[in-house]
Amino acid sequence: MQEYGLQLYSVRDAMKKDLPGTMKKVAELGYAGVEFAGFFDYSAKEIKKILDDNGLKVFGTHTVLGELTDEKIGATIEYMKEIGNKNVVIPGAPIGNKTQQNATLARINIVQPILAKEGLTLSFHNHSHEFAKKCFTPVFYPRLTNETSCGLEVDTFWAFNAGIDPVAHIEKYASRIRLIHLKDGFKRKLFKPAQGMSLGSGEAPVEAVLNKAIELGFGIVVESETQKPDGISEVKRCIDYLKSLGK
Repeated sequence: MQEYGLQLYSVRDAMKKDLPGTMKKVAELGYAGVEFAGFFDYSAKEIKKILDDNGLKVFGTHTVLGELTDEKIGATIEYMKEIGNKNVVIPGAPIGNKTQQNATLARINIVQPILAKEGLTLSFHNHSHEFAKKCFTPVFYPRLTNETSCGLEVDTFWAFNAGIDPVAHIEKYASRIRLIHLKDGFKRKLFKPAQGMSLGSGEAPVEAVLNKAIELGFGIVVESETQKPDGISEVKRCIDYLKSLGK
């Protein structure tokens, strides 16, 4: 069976209460590894022990630009190395106007070579608004792909919600992708926001995305955001769906 990581934001309710116990449950469900969305004040040494105790790999970490400032980047690199992470992913950044975009792109271009010298990759995780057209503000995604050489962690549901064909998109940018988010849900409709769902219960082309991601050799990170009725139940449905596909 294909190895899957879990974005731990999916189980944020449980992580806040019991991080070690939650990661143990994630491993027992059959996930091979995790992508972190915060460490809840645990030291790198403590996180590494929890990973090792449960046989979990680190697929990546969501690390905000605030942790990659000149003052903090050294400590961030040390933490990543100690837990065994090689994929640093920016989960989003200020892009609401051209000035904000310029600052975000400039920081990416400063940080990426610093991380690369330490054996770490830098990627950017999309939502839907990076593809959106706004008056007086450039569309951010083309700027990201044209003005930086950072990697792309494609959130395939948010791309789908933005009207992008996620299969064609990950094929187009394959050389810049190490990880994707495999996610399901329903697109935004008139007066109704987009709705995330566990895998196999929405309208996103999950199986087609999965097939292409396996073909291209990407790391596959499962994410499901709605915690219905709780995070562990939701991510169990996701891994059960993947098992039902035999992939």
